[in-house]
Amino acid sequence: MALLREQYQALEDIVGPDYISDDPALLDSYSYPMVATSNHLGPFYGVYTPQGAAVVLPGSTEEVQAIVKICNKYRIKYKACASFWSGMGFPSFDNVLQLDMRRMDRILEIDEKNMFAIIEPRVIAATLQAEAMKVGLNTHIAGSGTSCSILASATGYAGFGPSGLFMGSHGDNMLGLEWVMPNGDLMRTGTLGSGIGWFYGEGPGPSVRALARGGMGTMGTMGVSTKCAVKLYPWPGPTHIPVEGTIPAYQAMLPDNFRVYTLAFSTWQGWADAAYRIWDTGIGYAAHRQFNMFGRDLKFGMIKVLTDPTKTLGDIDEILEDPEAQKITKEMQRDFQFVLVGMTPRDIEWQDKALDKILADTGGWKVEVMKDDPVLRNWSLLYFLKMGHKNLNMVYTGSYDGCFGGFGGPPDRGIKCVEEAAKFKKDWEDTYDTIVAAGGDCMMGSIGGSGGGGGVTWECFTCWDPYDKKSSEGAFEFHEATYKYAAEHNMGSGMERRFAHARGSDGYALPREQIRKLFSASPMSSIYRYQQKIKEVFNPNDLGDAYYSTLDEPKK
Repeated sequence: MALLREQYQALEDIVGPDYISDDPALLDSYSYPMVATSNHLGPFYGVYTPQGAAVVLPGSTEEVQAIVKICNKYRIKYKACASFWSGMGFPSFDNVLQLDMRRMDRILEIDEKNMFAIIEPRVIAATLQAEAMKVGLNTHIAGSGTSCSILASATGYAGFGPSGLFMGSHGDNMLGLEWVMPNGDLMRTGTLGSGIGWFYGEGPGPSVRALARGGMGTMGTMGVSTKCAVKLYPWPGPTHIPVEGTIPAYQAMLPDNFRVYTLAFSTWQGWADAAYRIWDTGIGYAAHRQFNMFGRDLKFGMIKVLTDPTKTLGDIDEILEDPEAQKITKEMQRDFQFVLVGMTPRDIEWQDKALDKILADTGGWKVEVMKDDPVLRNWSLLYFLKMGHKNLNMVYTGSYDGCFGGFGGPPDRGIKCVEEAAKFKKDWEDTYDTIVAAGGDCMMGSIGGSGGGGGVTWECFTCWDPYDKKSSEGAFEFHEATYKYAAEHNMGSGMERRFAHARGSDGYALPREQIRKLFSASPMSSIYRYQQKIKEVFNPNDLGDAYYSTLDEPKK
């Protein structure tokens, strides 16, 4: 349903005629193919996110406030997004007003002394990192990659990524926040709310991080965050990362105080023990089981393809026929990637010696070819410092999604089920031809979601062809099967059903009673109950989105 003329005119009066449109052709460009990364929400072959009633591009906090107040006046649902990385950035409902935040793209300040930056929504990680490095600082980059909004992951979602080991997740890094609340009022948190600067988000002044962010971020469904301050961290390198090579084999050429390794282990228990020891010792700049997203059978072949501009995906089989490649593939079966950065020459040498001791005690080693081959080494280093390769998530077939796994558990939790999950997936790969056969174990994720460690993310990548109906529907059947298998085998809730309640014809894919059952069974069910109470108070007109997970009590 299109906006009424008076509604459209009221919004146009705020932003001007150049920054609002309800042209169906333009609105189609804001639709996202549901089958690309949200297959677990339903068999959405050929289905796109709902078309909005209009798109509006605000240029200031004042304009955002005015837009939200108009939405409350006319009961128009709205949703803001900055970089549109995945399906959750788009509305769940038809006829929603889409706020595209790309005009608000300024770094307002980098405070070199106190190590934080003040940013608007469309500041992407690559931009902030480039400016921060000029003054000897760096920013955490979420796993979604360098093209994504820093503010969005700080205020709207988890913000986990490889550098979380040293820099913490963006949810932790958020300091002062300017928040246009769901009713259009403006909230400034912490020291900002007391008029003494952006440096602290918890006081003196309003301490409302939990209200503004929710348990895992509100995903753009509880008002609009228009500015925030984020922590920055030391960068003991040049003012920019010197890069050599050509697509896709770019390499970082950095001094010896930067080192990157692929660490491998003879047992999963050794793998987990090494993670604990690394956290306890306080070493490392980034840690991630990244390349395993390509699958344990294919990852070394993929690494060789991606570091050689003359190779293509069609060369993987030939590469892996080499006995030496087969040996390395087997060696990297239980691995993760690890970056050391020394603040001084003595620091990097001490960290490396500490790592060698940890590996000796846990049955681990540094994979030689990844360490000694300068192309592989420098390519890996650039990968983890910039996270500029996230298009590779979809390189096999144009789509992917996670199954099994979960956020933030201890290393021991994951290692107890990784082989079981891998066998289930491998058997499915061998039986059906609907998903990419990558060797079963495609578990990837960060080794330390909080600064200094704590929590491992496990996400079993599954790829399928979004342009093939059989593959798409088969991938959906696979995700349903993994969900049921994990539940029956006490493996915990995976990623297949994380947003299973969203994306139906009315914005909700499940009836309310099923949603209640789903969230009531969660070990964190109290979060959803509190979010329901917060929604009732702060968003009484219910203008948010289905991704804000709530658990309401049935009416008696």
